[in-house]
Amino acid sequence: MLTHEKVVSFLKQNPALSLSVLEKEAQLPSSTLSKSLTGDRQLNSKHLAGLYPILVKYGFNEFTNPRAKIISVVNHKGGVGKTTTTLNLGKALSKLGYRVLLIDMDSQGNLSQSLGHDNPEKQVVQSLLKGEQLPICHIAENYDLAPSDLELAYADLELVQAVGGVNQLKNAIAPIRGQYDYIFIDCPPALNIFTNSALVASTGCLVTLQPEASALKGVNNLFDRITQVRDRINYELAIEGIVLTMVDSRLKVHRDMIDYIKGSLSNFKIFSTIIRQNVAIKESQIAQQDIFEYAAESNGAQDYFKLATELSSY
Repeated sequence: MLTHEKVVSFLKQNPALSLSVLEKEAQLPSSTLSKSLTGDRQLNSKHLAGLYPILVKYGFNEFTNPRAKIISVVNHKGGVGKTTTTLNLGKALSKLGYRVLLIDMDSQGNLSQSLGHDNPEKQVVQSLLKGEQLPICHIAENYDLAPSDLELAYADLELVQAVGGVNQLKNAIAPIRGQYDYIFIDCPPALNIFTNSALVASTGCLVTLQPEASALKGVNNLFDRITQVRDRINYELAIEGIVLTMVDSRLKVHRDMIDYIKGSLSNFKIFSTIIRQNVAIKESQIAQQDIFEYAAESNGAQDYFKLATELSSY
């Protein structure tokens, strides 16, 4: 049941929503919501009845009836294992019995291509700009994909200019959140509107980090962006942890960098599972398969299954 208190709480946690737009859509008198937020007005049953379907459209179902853990896989730098981790960690969790959805928010479409969806007819951009349902492609048992391709790249300006554009992904996920246990969002290698949208929609984020000096450059900017989104828009957002990827423990530089990362980023959780360098992982993506289909006994499969177990245990 929608109450005055629930509306006020929802609006405070979603400050990007335009109160005047909500009032117009719900046919409320001007300033009704702003006065409610300041405590100068109590919403009555007629107000609440008009507001309910509008708030649902903007994500209220997610707020009141959460289900899936929504995790953005992020890094400002390319080539550090974001897509590989989204793909294979998601599949590992599905093998553990969890229902998993992967969302491709990178216009390069590498995640979609790795799962055999090179030219999707329906894709995420249509949900972001046209309000259509999020397109779901069934890949395997408990394992689904919402695909994207280069068309997403041309949507950034339109999404920035749209009213509440940064909330559109969150709104698209809300109706289907109850169908999954985990939703992973593969983010682009940039702190742009697509990454911001993913962070706004998420309950947590997973940072993939290669133990190389170049991979650490600018990482503080990434954590600052996550903090800004959490403090200003999405109070639910938490850093799930840092996953070390493409690790070659035989290299002294990797061992030294891991020690440095654990020391300099000690205030964040760093997963004990590391993802080792493994040629089978690259080969599996060329073959458009996850690592478990391509090489179930490989180090890559072992590492991602171990990471899935670690992630799901807390």
